[in-house]
Amino acid sequence: MTSFDPGVQLQASLEYQALLLGKMMSEKIKAKQSIKSLQEVEFKVFSQWGDDGIIQWLVHNLEFSHHTFVEFGVANYRESNTRFLLMNNNWSGFVMDGSEDNVKQITTSEYYWRYELAARAEFIDRDNINELIQSAGFSPDIGILHIDLDGNDYWIWKTINVVSPIIVILEYNSVLGIDRPITIPYDKAFYRTKAHYSNHYYGASLRALYQLSQEKGYSFIGCNGAGNNAYFVRNDRLNDQIRATSLEDGYVLSKYRESRDPAGNLSYVTGKDRIELIRGMPVYNIDTDQIETL
Repeated sequence: MTSFDPGVQLQASLEYQALLLGKMMSEKIKAKQSIKSLQEVEFKVFSQWGDDGIIQWLVHNLEFSHHTFVEFGVANYRESNTRFLLMNNNWSGFVMDGSEDNVKQITTSEYYWRYELAARAEFIDRDNINELIQSAGFSPDIGILHIDLDGNDYWIWKTINVVSPIIVILEYNSVLGIDRPITIPYDKAFYRTKAHYSNHYYGASLRALYQLSQEKGYSFIGCNGAGNNAYFVRNDRLNDQIRATSLEDGYVLSKYRESRDPAGNLSYVTGKDRIELIRGMPVYNIDTDQIETL
C-alpha cells in the first residue's frame, strides 16, 4: 500500500510534520478552562482557516455517542474541516463532492485506506440529500455535520431530517450581513460563479441560518475568525464550557478578498462595496416567505 513516488513521499512527510504540530496545538487548547470566543482556539492543519482548532476544542468539551462526521462540498479534501479530525482523532467519516475527479483524488490517497472514510461524487440537492446521508450507514446521532456548498446551504440544512448531529458547521455569506434572514432562492442547478460574476451571490445570511438552526434545536456558539463558518451545538449538549452566544456577539465580518470582475479576474473589492456588486439580485426572506431584492 506504500507509494514510492518522490512527490507522494514528500507530501506524506510534510503532512506527518503538520499532524505532529497539530497534535501539540490540540493538547495546548485542551488546557484552556474557558474561552471568550472561538477565535481563541483556532489553528490550521488541513482546514482552510482556523477551524481545526475550533473543532478540537469542541470535541474535547462535548459528549459524543458516536465519533462520526458527514461533510459535503469538500473538493479534493486537501483543505477540509474534518480531515484533521479523521487523522488525529481517528473519527469515521463520509464526504461528498460534485466532482468525480476530486473524489478520485480522495479515494486514491494514502489516508483513504489508513482511516475509515467513505467518499462519493454526488451533486447534492433537496431530493437526494437524506438518502445520501443514510447511505453512510451511520447512527442518526452523528458527531459533526458540515455543510459547505457555496449555494443552497440553507435549503439543504432545512431539508435534512435523517441525522441529529451534535455539532453543525454552516458556511454563511458574510457579505449579506446579519440584519435580514435571507438566502438565495432555491435552484437545484445553482452554481455560484454562473449566478453572478463577482462570486458574492450565494448562500445565506447568518441570521437566516441562526433562525433555522434554532427551529431545529440548536444554539449558535460563534464563528471562525475568517468570517465564513458558523458553529451550532445541539441544545441538549450545551455545558459550562460550550455556551450559546448572541448573533450580534458571535458574528464575524469576512475580510478575505475573493471578488471577481466580469472577466473572472480577482478585483479585491472589500467591505461594504462587495454587496453593491450584487445589489438588486433576488433573495428569499424566510420571515416574510417572499422573494425580495438586495
